[in-house]
Amino acid sequence: MGAKHVVVTQEENLSARLNEITQSKGARVVFDPVGGKTVLDLADGMAVGGILFQYGALSSDPTPFPLMAALSKSLTMRGYVVFEIVRDPIRCEKAKQFILKAMTAGTLKPIIAKTFPLEKIVQAHRYLESNAQIGKIVVTV
Repeated sequence: MGAKHVVVTQEENLSARLNEITQSKGARVVFDPVGGKTVLDLADGMAVGGILFQYGALSSDPTPFPLMAALSKSLTMRGYVVFEIVRDPIRCEKAKQFILKAMTAGTLKPIIAKTFPLEKIVQAHRYLESNAQIGKIVVTV
């Protein structure tokens, strides 16, 4: 899919791999859609002054605040939701133009896992819940 590095967190030490990938500098910016206890490992693998954007809560576990890493590295942990963009007309228009330009240029290529007609919305939802997809699920009207 074009990833430069992949870390299999069930098999590898996440903070050690982040330090290896960044040549011991640590990650400057982290976008985490999962949360849970993995946040502690992410924070351990971050650079001094790094920013951790938490934009999802897919983990059913509580998400702890990585206090010791935050203090020792001056980290910022920030929540992010798409409504920051879509509720602001100027930011939303800027985002749309960025996406359209990238799609037109071919630098942004959405991956479609499967397309369903609206009549099969139940099957589409079941497929979504299965987590078997890689990419987006499209429902056509």
